[in-house]
Amino acid sequence: MTDFEKIKAYYSVFDEQHRLENAEGRLEYDICINIILPYLKKSDCILDLGGGAGKYSIELAKQGYNVTLADLSERLLKQAKTYVEENNIPSLQSYDVVNAVDLSCYDDNSFDVIILFGPLYHLLDSDERNKCVSEVYRVLKPNGIIFASFIPYLTGAIGVVSRAFYFPEQVNEHNLSEVFETGRFNNNANVMFQEGYYPESKEIEKLFREHNFSQILLRSIRSFGHNKEEKLYELFEKDISLFNKMIELINKTSTNPAIIETCGHALYIGRKCQ
Repeated sequence: MTDFEKIKAYYSVFDEQHRLENAEGRLEYDICINIILPYLKKSDCILDLGGGAGKYSIELAKQGYNVTLADLSERLLKQAKTYVEENNIPSLQSYDVVNAVDLSCYDDNSFDVIILFGPLYHLLDSDERNKCVSEVYRVLKPNGIIFASFIPYLTGAIGVVSRAFYFPEQVNEHNLSEVFETGRFNNNANVMFQEGYYPESKEIEKLFREHNFSQILLRSIRSFGHNKEEKLYELFEKDISLFNKMIELINKTSTNPAIIETCGHALYIGRKCQ
């Protein structure tokens, strides 16, 4: 089972508020917001579930959307609310302390769109993942859209190998073997990312299909831009034409199965079937 207290402790010190402002996060954000916007209508009610300090929520509120921000971390929600108030940004609908496996605070058919960027990184148990997606289905309106990010199996496993070299206190033979055998990672130290689940893409497709979603798109978010973000944004300053070609090719190659599995975070987009 997922230790939600460990997750909250991790986000009590991790600078999630500024994660999407460094080069790696900026590329992910720039790509994702441009994927999301064409699916939205101005009348949509949006739930940013696991939205942390509200990077996506705040941008969507600026653009006139009705957004509810929900997260496990009260600290991150307070950061989002403070930022909105101090910068004269249109208010979000609410800032709700919520666990993604229990959306009982929301009625059935409440939202047109749900952004699920985060919870699937952490839910170790299949029952928890099923409960999360079941709840997402329940609170989505008919034909509602889900945007769900996840960390693919090979990306996560290779990342743990890197930890073994650079942060050996976090990895030993046992948890290294576990992540390769099950996709589950449990950090041996009380620093950095604590617990993670790294599924193969076919498992994510199956998870949503079994909960009556029709798949619209499955892609790598950063594609071959993964681990090259700083150089890409240096290129942005030097050669905007070449930068734009790189982004075009990142998007063009993003559905390649090998790239999905190995190039950072991936994105599933699905529609609730009636």
